Amino acid sequence: MSGNSNTDILLAGAIAAFTVDLIVYPLDTLKTRMQSPVYARLYTNIKTQKPSPALWRGLYQGVGSVIVATLPASGAFFTTYERTKSLLTHLNPRTTSSPTGLIPLPLFHATASSIAELVSCAILTPAEVIKQNAQMVSSASPTNATLVTLSKFRHNPLALWRGYTALAGRNLPFTALQFPMFERLKEGIRGRRERDGRRSGTLLESGCITAVSAGTAGAVAAVVTTPVDVVKTRIMLAAADEAKGLVDAVGKSVEGTRDTAKSVGRALNPLLRPEEKGKKSAWKIGQEIVREKGVTGLWRGGALRGVWTMIGSGLYLGVYESGRIYLASRRGENVKEEDLF
Repeated sequence: MSGNSNTDILLAGAIAAFTVDLIVYPLDTLKTRMQSPVYARLYTNIKTQKPSPALWRGLYQGVGSVIVATLPASGAFFTTYERTKSLLTHLNPRTTSSPTGLIPLPLFHATASSIAELVSCAILTPAEVIKQNAQMVSSASPTNATLVTLSKFRHNPLALWRGYTALAGRNLPFTALQFPMFERLKEGIRGRRERDGRRSGTLLESGCITAVSAGTAGAVAAVVTTPVDVVKTRIMLAAADEAKGLVDAVGKSVEGTRDTAKSVGRALNPLLRPEEKGKKSAWKIGQEIVREKGVTGLWRGGALRGVWTMIGSGLYLGVYESGRIYLASRRGENVKEEDLF
């Protein structure tokens, strides 16, 4: 990996993650609220069925936990991805007819990104659970949303990993789709500019090409994997109930008896009876969403997710790649184009 050290990769990944988190986090909050089972009750006007002002409040709730976890998670992802891709490429048998190797490179990209995602998800899952539950805390609460959420897990902190399988189940197909498309798009754009005689080779050009390629590929992958994301959101929002016992949507304790559950009615997840919360599989939750909202329920928030992923992926990988080039150039070294992803 010419020109880049592990420190470069970690720093570039951390800077990219921090930049994206701050910019697109409000869109992620809106998506979480739209996918929650209590969206209609808490965030829409009962008479008009249009979004209420509550939907737009507290859009940065829970951002602290994500920033803290995303930095090491993104560093772990990119380090694992780069090293795995490099190893697989090195082991790929080459012939005179196949100078790049007998096994297609997109398969290596998908494999490397999937392995890296499994490592990253192990670090990111607790923060993702905290974040999504914090995003649902009422903005009128006098206590910090993250602290309200953490209090639910104090007796069962292992519940913070409740959504690991769901997160990995969403991110694996997402990255397996995104990275091969991203690599192909980037190669195509660079080739087109080369043929047109417009290649400048500057850091700005490289960053822009990466951003456009990553944003386009990310948007497509995000929309395709939306049903998995909807189920993941439901599982992670239920994790707090599993850790603390029965709670309502704003974190207030509710007795776990059948009679009390009936009395709070819509304050609880309408898909799960109190005694079943936190015990249903992703498949069961998906089936219940379809029964409640129809097939379209699995695609709730898909357009918004596509938009914020396009912005986020474009910035994320654009800043990451530019950061690697910049950090290497400061030492008087160059990063070869073929070593960039």
